[in-house]
Amino acid sequence: MAETIALDELTASPHAKLFDEPLTIRLELAAGERVDPHTHPERTVVLHLLSGEVELDLDDETHELESDDVIRFDGRREVSPKAVTDSEALLVLSKRVED
Repeated sequence: MAETIALDELTASPHAKLFDEPLTIRLELAAGERVDPHTHPERTVVLHLLSGEVELDLDDETHELESDDVIRFDGRREVSPKAVTDSEALLVLSKRVED
């Protein structure tokens, strides 16, 4: 089975779920908007910044992401993205494999 979804047709904001497993989400943030710090303890997270600029806080580190950057991190880390400019990202949260 194949399933196709156009990102621009997803209207939920700031999160729009594409697929259940692996959990796939479109995140849209306006400039200055932040997602409160949180974790995804059972997941490994891949964030692909499709457009804009984002400051991604991971625990006590800040990663400055630009359009087309991809970052992967352990969902046990506390994450809080903040849009520097209007931004859109695709997130894939896969079940974390134990070390």
